[in-house]
Amino acid sequence: MISLRHLTAAVVACLAIGMAAPAAAQGFSDAQRSEVERIIRDYLMRHPEVLQEAIAELEKRQLAADTERHKVAVKENRQLLFSSPRQVTVGNLQGDVTLVEFFDYNCGYCKRALQDLLNLMKADPKLKVVLKEFPVLGPASIEAAQVGAAVRMQDRGGKKYLEFHQKLLSGRGQVDRARAVAVAKEVGLDVARLEKDMTSDEVRATLEESMQLADKLGLNGTPSYVIGPNVVVGAVGYDALKEKVEAARACAAAATC
Repeated sequence: MISLRHLTAAVVACLAIGMAAPAAAQGFSDAQRSEVERIIRDYLMRHPEVLQEAIAELEKRQLAADTERHKVAVKENRQLLFSSPRQVTVGNLQGDVTLVEFFDYNCGYCKRALQDLLNLMKADPKLKVVLKEFPVLGPASIEAAQVGAAVRMQDRGGKKYLEFHQKLLSGRGQVDRARAVAVAKEVGLDVARLEKDMTSDEVRATLEESMQLADKLGLNGTPSYVIGPNVVVGAVGYDALKEKVEAARACAAAATC
């Protein structure tokens, strides 16, 4: 959000430019500039609601610009976002709407958002869900993501991966390599193969792909979602996710997105 000081400075600059136009590019003297600033300050002190209105309008325009940038980025990266051979896909593989989640196993908000996603999948049998590791919270998160990517290599169908995913996000404490490997073993995966795959080029490429996609979309936190043409940032809750899914389904049916 823009600060009050910066907004006031911007208002002063814009008004000063407008008032200076008739001066045939001669500009203001220091005394004239001081007087203009005093007049504007006095006005704003008497009418502070002007600043609130300006901030609200600026935020509205920034949100609209961000939304448009996100839609362009989603369109340009659609293949890797929704159909990458390195992604984990669960739910209805032939679903009419795709929800992509970027997550970190050490993200507390991701842990809280897990049940929202599971409830949404249960309530919406037409929903396709794509899970992408986005380890942004340090070395332990990177280790856990490496294990997750190796789990996907053993479980192309996604059933065991989803079990692994739920157990890891449902647990307490920090998730690192040891914790992730232990959970992978618990759900019945081959640990020896897992250890080998974790250092493979495929795992490295999988995580690089997710990180690059997140960068192109302008994501910097987890959880973040792509739902149809829209980007949704944060643990927004079940109702908001459901609303975005329904909106994506409607615009797809109308061929407007």
